[in-house]
Amino acid sequence: MTNIAPIPNVQTSLTRPDIVLPQKGSEYQRPDPILIQQLQGVSSATASAMLHKMGIRQTFIEGPKSAFPGAKIVGSAVTLQFMPQREDVASGIAQEYSEKYSALWAVLETIQPNDVLTIQAFGDPYTGCLGEMLITYFKSRGGVGIVADGFIRDWPHVRDIQLPLWVRGFTPNYASQSTLFPWAYNVPIACSRVLVLPGDIIIADDDGAVLIPRQIAPEIVRQTLEHEDWEAFSRKRMQEGGALLKYYPLNDEGRQEYEAWRLQQSQ
Repeated sequence: MTNIAPIPNVQTSLTRPDIVLPQKGSEYQRPDPILIQQLQGVSSATASAMLHKMGIRQTFIEGPKSAFPGAKIVGSAVTLQFMPQREDVASGIAQEYSEKYSALWAVLETIQPNDVLTIQAFGDPYTGCLGEMLITYFKSRGGVGIVADGFIRDWPHVRDIQLPLWVRGFTPNYASQSTLFPWAYNVPIACSRVLVLPGDIIIADDDGAVLIPRQIAPEIVRQTLEHEDWEAFSRKRMQEGGALLKYYPLNDEGRQEYEAWRLQQSQ
């Protein structure tokens, strides 16, 4: 009679002991809180336009929509990476409570004020990236919002928490119930095909979520403040009956008028 090797207990443990989970990225630098404050008045649309002008075009995290219309956040990206399940590595069967040893629990212990949890989840409707309890904990640590190219669960209760969320929708499933597993945190992720690095800046509002690379954020602040300043001038002039071709965008004549107006405003 042929001996049959015992089937490993894939319900509760890894069957590949050479793989250490959760995977954790290296330490990273968060943006200066003053920079976060300076960006509070910048819309995602303006940030996207300025980044495009600077030659950085893959920044719009397409897909996730605001669960709370009117919400606006600016913060430092903390990344969470879901990966497809594979039974010889980690199974999702009966794992809801063993998830506490995964990247999903680990990343929440790193959250600081002004953080935005940014999640790679492949738009999978069968994976509830987080639910009521974890979102409650995230908010208690000072997190300002969540951007996920995936789904969350417990929506009737999560709605009462009033944490700004940009997600693809809602699901009854928990995080590792079906097709994905919380694999790594503080690592580069692809959120809706946009590369997000830990410490990048996320701006999200009703137009969607946009990434600003941390190292160029000061220049974005400078350019967006100037952009919004001349837009305010142009808006006022067009409300008074001014010509569109002159004031949006400013032509040479309009810019001369704007510079004179700005000088007058500073006096």
